[in-house]
Amino acid sequence: MIRVENVSKSFTLHNQGAAVIPVMRGGELTVARGECVALTGASGAGKSTLMRMIYGNYLTASGRIMVGDLDVAQAAPREILELRRHVLGYVSQFLRVVPRVATLDVVAEPLRAVGSSEAEARARAGELLAQLNIPERLWQLSPTTFSGGEQQRVNIARGFAHPYPVLLLDEPTASLDATNRATVLALIEEAKARGTAILGIFHDEAARDQICDREVDVTRFTPGLAA
Repeated sequence: MIRVENVSKSFTLHNQGAAVIPVMRGGELTVARGECVALTGASGAGKSTLMRMIYGNYLTASGRIMVGDLDVAQAAPREILELRRHVLGYVSQFLRVVPRVATLDVVAEPLRAVGSSEAEARARAGELLAQLNIPERLWQLSPTTFSGGEQQRVNIARGFAHPYPVLLLDEPTASLDATNRATVLALIEEAKARGTAILGIFHDEAARDQICDREVDVTRFTPGLAA
């Protein structure tokens, strides 16, 4: 479901005399259906950069990034938006929402986007919020008023609302207590069981050992760090 082939990336610092900083060269990985692969490597090695290229937030300098049948590296913006709507989910550490939108609607939105009825979307959103221990009295409030841990759980609920065939996870258990951490790991296991291809960054070593089938060390593709 994910195939990264010979991907390179550099950043140009326009406020530093257009200095070019190479951050990845020859990136390669695959993720199959029902598999969870962890990106590992030192801080600054390019884990988040690679995830953002797969999601289509960053352009590549060269190479291919296949998500299903679409080459994200060459895709038009409308194609990437369609991919994100139906195929590719992304759970980051940070919740970014329009203020004043109720938490229940934030979580239900991905389901509405793929044609679920209002009742179905809200029911699934409520199920996930309850599972992640967000009290029902908070569901009509904006999550921007919540604590960091509560916002992260809302973000996770939103990311798992629609059964995406491919999921990108950026530190999904960070800042969570033991109970909610176990719930998130169970959601990931359920996604794997239904065939979701998952690529993630997990600094939580125990979580990584529990749910990941293998690891890809991105320092192999980092200029100046690769062996």
